[in-house]
Amino acid sequence: MGTVELGQILSLLMFLCACGLLILGYPVAVTLGGAGLIFGTFGILIGVFDFSFLSALPSRYVGVMLNELLVAVPLFVFMGVTLERSKIAENLLHTMGTLFGKTRGGLGLSVIFVGMLLAASTGIVGATVVTMGLLSLPAMLRAGYSPRLATGIICASGTLGQIIPPSIVLVLLGDILQGANTQAQLAIGNFAPDPVSVVDLFAGAFIPGLMLVGLYMSWVIIMGLIKPKSCPAIPKYEGEGERLSDILWVLVPPAILIFAVLGSIIMGIATPTESAAVGSIGALLLAAQRSDKASGRAVNSAGVGILGLVVLSSVFDLRMQRDVIPTADLIAAIVAGLCCIALLYGLITSLITVHRNRILVPVMRSTMEVSSMVFLILLGASVFSLVFRGLGGEKIVADVLHNMPGGMFGAMLLVMAVMFIMGFFLDFIEIVFVVVPIVGPILLQMDMSPVWFGVMIAINLQTSFLTPPFGFALFYLRGVAPPSVTTMDIYKGIIPFVGIQILGLVLLAFFPELATWLPKALFGS
Repeated sequence: MGTVELGQILSLLMFLCACGLLILGYPVAVTLGGAGLIFGTFGILIGVFDFSFLSALPSRYVGVMLNELLVAVPLFVFMGVTLERSKIAENLLHTMGTLFGKTRGGLGLSVIFVGMLLAASTGIVGATVVTMGLLSLPAMLRAGYSPRLATGIICASGTLGQIIPPSIVLVLLGDILQGANTQAQLAIGNFAPDPVSVVDLFAGAFIPGLMLVGLYMSWVIIMGLIKPKSCPAIPKYEGEGERLSDILWVLVPPAILIFAVLGSIIMGIATPTESAAVGSIGALLLAAQRSDKASGRAVNSAGVGILGLVVLSSVFDLRMQRDVIPTADLIAAIVAGLCCIALLYGLITSLITVHRNRILVPVMRSTMEVSSMVFLILLGASVFSLVFRGLGGEKIVADVLHNMPGGMFGAMLLVMAVMFIMGFFLDFIEIVFVVVPIVGPILLQMDMSPVWFGVMIAINLQTSFLTPPFGFALFYLRGVAPPSVTTMDIYKGIIPFVGIQILGLVLLAFFPELATWLPKALFGS
């Protein structure tokens, strides 16, 4: 047996070993980095691995630390945790239940709608599922909803944060696909490849995300028609007499925040990192306003300051490093300075308010924990992918995918099937960092749209939260569900929604324009 074949066998053993250790529950970052170093060292000793591959690690780590795009990860996490802690979800669920609870299946539709809003404003699956499980599941059970349908609705709508932008999955996928697409284009001789950005993925995921929401709602409506007892109407819902002003007070601020963050990214006004920073400030202001109405004046002044800065920077040239400054630009710069003062005043007041109400410290701690986990996994996955490539594992994957019957479609089907099965046992972050860097450059050489590929992966990874036995959304809900709801109820309740996820994947596979039309319309890419 030659050294090439021995190295390839070793790469497959490394992959299987890493997956086995992850299933057993070992820490992801340590498992990926440790497996890479152990098998890399063994490969050096038997002469099938070149140590020079590991010399690329320092530059990769520096690249991660200097990558401005990845700064969006802790900012989006901070934004999501802040909104979750400030009881925005609780108010939204109560209000939507008031509006639609009186119709058959209306409470279920309300939960899906709120899940969509929370996905677009928080993007944190665990927080969304737990929050809706605590708040809406008891109300749905009291209303006579089937435990299976109720738990299925909550789990499925709680995972929408994986696909509806701004999503941490899309941020990480965008960074990985950017490198994979460059590598693929260089391999086929294109030395000036079109860039793939997170903004493209955000735009590409927008319509498929809404499509999934529509499919979820359609299933609830169908259940209301064929099995009325599974989702009955509520004759009288608590808070039914709420005024329109109170309803708008709950719905409008989160909607404005979502529009500001997502709209600024898709319209090209701001980068994902800049929009994440604005979203973090907006979430902080909303949290202060919800927790202490006395701080409303300061929060409103900060909101006016942000709006003023956006308008002024869009209309006027605020640069002061010029020899001649027109009077209009000078006046605009002075007003912008006043807006900054108003924003700073509101921000300081909000920080004091949320700290006094014991919100800030838990938010900062959760943000640090999640962000540290993501970046540690990214660094460990860098070791794993370098050793896997150095042992020749990439050639095995390339040969398998290129020789699949059906060409590009067959190769894509195989990769989607492997990811779907891995989702039964592994978290989405592990799959993104282990699988995508390996198969991405190979598939993108087959004249495949990177945006379509990324959105297909995102929807597939969303399914990993729903599939037994290790679907994280199922565990999140099991932890807060009452004893009357059995684990089997949750498992059976999620089956139709897993089927809907697969249907969504099939529709996107046969109609790639669902993901590619909007980026082309907005950016021509």
